[in-house]
Amino acid sequence: MVERHVRVGEEIKREISVIIANEVKDPRLGMISITDVDVSRDLSFAKIFFSMLGDEQERKTTLSGLDRAKGFIRSELAKRIRVRHIPELTFHFDPSLEEGARINALLKTLQKSKKDSEN
Repeated sequence: MVERHVRVGEEIKREISVIIANEVKDPRLGMISITDVDVSRDLSFAKIFFSMLGDEQERKTTLSGLDRAKGFIRSELAKRIRVRHIPELTFHFDPSLEEGARINALLKTLQKSKKDSEN
C-alpha cells in the first residue's frame, strides 16, 4: 500500500500543474512542467520540482514568479484537495529535462560520427 504522503504528493502535483496552466496569470511563468512533488511525512512541507527550457536568467525569473504566486497556488490547492492542512510550498528547479536534451544531442552526434566513419 502506498503511503499517504506519497498519494497526497501525486494529487498536489496534478492540481498544481492545472493551477499554473489555467489559473495563474503571471507572464513570468512560461512553459513549465511540474516534474515531482516531495511531501514530508507529516504533510507540513511540500517541495515542488519544476522543469523548463531556458537560460539561468529565465529560471530565476520563473522561480520568482512561482514564489510570488505561492500563496494563490496554496489557497487554490485548499479548495481542490481534502487534507486538514495544506503543506507549505517551496519551488525548486529540476534540471532533468535539460540534461535529457543534452544527452540526446550527444547521442545524435555520436550516431552521426559513427555513420560518417563507416562510410
